[in-house]
Amino acid sequence: MIPKRYLKDTRMSQPLFIEDAYLRSCEATVTGITDGGVILDRTIFYPTGGGQPGDSGALELADGTRLTIVDTVKGENPGEIIHVLEEGSPLPKVGDALTIHIDWEVRYKRMRVHTAMHLLSVVLPYAVPGGQIADGTGRLDFNIPEPNLDKDEITNALQSLVDADHPVTQDWITDKELEANPELVKTMSVKPPMGTGRVRLVKIGEDIDLQPCGGTHVSNTAQIGRVQIGKIEKKGKLNRRVRLALLD
Repeated sequence: MIPKRYLKDTRMSQPLFIEDAYLRSCEATVTGITDGGVILDRTIFYPTGGGQPGDSGALELADGTRLTIVDTVKGENPGEIIHVLEEGSPLPKVGDALTIHIDWEVRYKRMRVHTAMHLLSVVLPYAVPGGQIADGTGRLDFNIPEPNLDKDEITNALQSLVDADHPVTQDWITDKELEANPELVKTMSVKPPMGTGRVRLVKIGEDIDLQPCGGTHVSNTAQIGRVQIGKIEKKGKLNRRVRLALLD
């Protein structure tokens, strides 16, 4: 369940993508206007954060007019999500009812990559100082003492986890519970999504992976499809940047 605080504070946009990343459209009401951006009472659009880009798509007004959303970002207030409109677009008014549509092809690729990156952190169980998701590709940085990594071995191990069709589910723990279990956090550069009193955990299989994450994921690993490890770069004495790509 989405923490109740999201539902009570009118400054917040109810993040429907947390409970259902497969929603492609929804009805919403304008609650605020910024310079070139729109704040809604509820949204399916993920805002830039945690290495995952913000979603794009369109706002459909009551008269059928469609306004292009080029990005989605977090606002100044906690839980506030701003839908950035294409430059020069007219702005709706506070109180307007509308329908939002996500660019599903782009979102779904990011979901597949994001889940694949969680699995990559299982294949390479090292500290992660950074990462980034793109459209059909992604990369993770690892602090790895070994000088050499075999791309084919990593690809095969990753594909094996993908093909096992593990379910991807979620659960919630309190901020205090996460603080008491710091080993759940794999990423060194990305702070877990805390502040509402509860933290979302993304779980893969029964015991494959469990870590705090506010991003969007597929519902089972088989949906990731075929993957391949690409370039592995040395970024420091221990830092190795491992890139992955979807092949279909």
